[in-house]
Amino acid sequence: MNKVRKVVVLTLASLGGFAALVSNANAMDRHMETALIDTCKAAKSNSTIRLKNTLEDYRLKESTVALKVMCNGTDIADFASLHGADRTAAKLNDAVKGTVEIIDVAKVTKINVTFEE
Repeated sequence: MNKVRKVVVLTLASLGGFAALVSNANAMDRHMETALIDTCKAAKSNSTIRLKNTLEDYRLKESTVALKVMCNGTDIADFASLHGADRTAAKLNDAVKGTVEIIDVAKVTKINVTFEE
C-alpha cells in the first residue's frame, strides 16, 4: 500500500510539473502573437514613428522583421503597401537593402500571423 501511494504521488507531481511547463509555453506564444500583431498593425498605420516604437517595445530588429514576418499570409512590406502604407513599406524595404548574407534557403522560416480588426 505504501509503495502504491509513493507511485501515485510521484506520478501526480510529475504531471503537475509538466502541466506548468506547457502553460508556460503557451504564455510565451501569446506574447509572440501579440508582438507580431502589433507590428503588423504598426506597419499598416503608415506611421514610421509608430513602427519604430513598436519594434523598440518588443526589442525587434527592422531587418529581421522585414525578412521573416508575414501578416495575413503576405510579406510585411507587401502587406503595408497593399494597405496604402507606403512610408512604412519603404522603411521595411530599406531595412533589407545593403546587406549581404549567405542563407540556407531550406532553413529560413517565416513567421505568419493572421488577425482581424
